[in-house]
Amino acid sequence: MNLRKLAEQLGLSQTTVSRALNGYPEVSEKTRERVRKAALDFNYKPNTRARSLATGKAMAIGHVIPVSTQQEMVNPIFGDFVTGAGEVYSENGYDMLLSLVSDSDEENFYRDLKIKGTVDGIVMHSPSMDDWRIDLLNELRLPYVVHGRASSVTAPYSWVDVANATAFEAMTGHLTSLGHRRIALINGIESLDFAHRRRRGFLNALKDAGLEADPALMASSDMTESLGFDEASRMLALDNPPTAFAVSSLITALGVRRAIEQAGLTVGREVSVATFDDDLSYLRNGTLEAPVFSAVRSSVREAGRRVGSILLSRISDPLAPPTSEMIPFHLVAGTTTGPAPT
Repeated sequence: MNLRKLAEQLGLSQTTVSRALNGYPEVSEKTRERVRKAALDFNYKPNTRARSLATGKAMAIGHVIPVSTQQEMVNPIFGDFVTGAGEVYSENGYDMLLSLVSDSDEENFYRDLKIKGTVDGIVMHSPSMDDWRIDLLNELRLPYVVHGRASSVTAPYSWVDVANATAFEAMTGHLTSLGHRRIALINGIESLDFAHRRRRGFLNALKDAGLEADPALMASSDMTESLGFDEASRMLALDNPPTAFAVSSLITALGVRRAIEQAGLTVGREVSVATFDDDLSYLRNGTLEAPVFSAVRSSVREAGRRVGSILLSRISDPLAPPTSEMIPFHLVAGTTTGPAPT
């Protein structure tokens, strides 16, 4: 079934059918629903190449992942994010292009995307504090939205983020309020903006409680389960070990819990653990009513949806001013935190 035959079945012009399928506002909702139903009934699939020629758009969104951060593509956090973004793309007739590129070729890859017209817009992942990609994308005039922020960049850009510093400060404050004085931080890579902000929130909470940070109780690297296990095992073996851990990812927190249990200690009684858990669809922190880990919850899937929606708006109106949006979070108390042991 092609467009011409679908139009004949409906008794409408090909132009009207095309506009109905592509969401043009001049087509009535009644006609739009009639066309959509017929397209499903007749198993009509639009010719993407022809549609691109007609609209002057690639009808695709790019997600470029440098090799140095490729672990991002196989963790539940990235999976949830692209699922949320992909739902928005699909609803609007866009495809998703995931590209893994070497760090040394990344700039040329972005330039090639622009020259070839392969994508209509870019989602920028894992921004560093002073991320060069923002200036490049502004120079190329390629619509983009940053998932996160780059604190040291002064140029205007569109972003969606969670209040990492505030959230981590609240999470660490939960531990100090329980009487913990030896609190460890296991963080992501701190050249990345989100991890830098989380460290700042951690330090703010310690300062508010009149505590000094101990460098021996602070670690940062890729947020893997093994990071949590290795660093927690090291810290628990110290002469003056921590009684609580503030952790940057639920994945890493699972490793921390394994280390605590392997040391013969009880989580939530002898050692507490609080984590930033991102409200993951495929790695649940218990239930909404009964969380396992005390955690900061923020939906990364919703962040993906918002990034996708803002990017499509920027593609439609490239001259519009940049848009920023903060995804809400809330702190939940689970079974992994309790009063500091005496």
